[in-house]
Amino acid sequence: MGVTYTDDTDYPRLTKAVQWLIAINVAIYFLQLTVVGSQNMLPALGFEADNLSRAWWTIVTYMFVHGGFWHLALNMYTLYLFGPRVEHAWSAGEFTRFYLLCGLGGWFLHLLFARDSLLIGASAAVLGVTLAYATRWPDDEVFLFGVVPIKVKWMVAGLVVINIIGGMAERHGGVAYLAHLGGLAAGWLYLRSSTGGSGSGMERFRQRVSSAPDIPDETPRAIPRSLPRARERGNEIDEIIARSNAAISRRQAPQAPPVGVKAATKMSELDLVLDKISQHGLESLTREEKQLLEAMSRELRDGA
Repeated sequence: MGVTYTDDTDYPRLTKAVQWLIAINVAIYFLQLTVVGSQNMLPALGFEADNLSRAWWTIVTYMFVHGGFWHLALNMYTLYLFGPRVEHAWSAGEFTRFYLLCGLGGWFLHLLFARDSLLIGASAAVLGVTLAYATRWPDDEVFLFGVVPIKVKWMVAGLVVINIIGGMAERHGGVAYLAHLGGLAAGWLYLRSSTGGSGSGMERFRQRVSSAPDIPDETPRAIPRSLPRARERGNEIDEIIARSNAAISRRQAPQAPPVGVKAATKMSELDLVLDKISQHGLESLTREEKQLLEAMSRELRDGA
């Protein structure tokens, strides 16, 4: 299974949290094969409901011990494929919290509905990471068996269906389908919550505000103001400059009527004010110059 990305986002191929998670799982499996042995490792770290009061740590440690090489390899390869990009989009700390939360979600659903069997493996946590990836990049393609292309969103949907069907038939089988569903459910709730990753409520609020169009401020105001706001003043100055240039062009055209002495004086004063703004900024204007600027702005609007 491989992934084809839809953009060129640059991120480390193996991020910090993913690297540590893979290393811990591999190290525990090595100890399981050598020093400790599966007959001791699985009861010590795997979760059994009857031993909850005596071995409470197995609520977390169950997700770091595996029943065999292929069980470990599939989980770690899936984490390697989908985890780094999610971690890079969030942070190492948030990714680790999300990973553990999905694992706890798997434990909780297993405790409720399949408590008679031993729970081991990182599948619940890894499936939560896969869901997070599909939520952020749903149209990326996964090549099943290295050949069959399928979008990540459809792959996750298929996994949900498979685990629902398997969970309905689960009794004492070797696959913890209900724990898988618990990991997916915990990941979904986290991503939907106000604190979940890049989909946080505040971030969504900022995106909505930034995408909303500016509404023209044309309605009457209860409180008068002496000067427009900075953005409006900038737009108004640009409009005055454009209109004054157009007026000067019309004045210079042969067919245009002559400009009176008073109007010419105002235009000359306006040119001086505009030069002053361009050199020293709007704050450098005197009170009389500001009044002239506002008067000419009104005249140009009325004459438009």
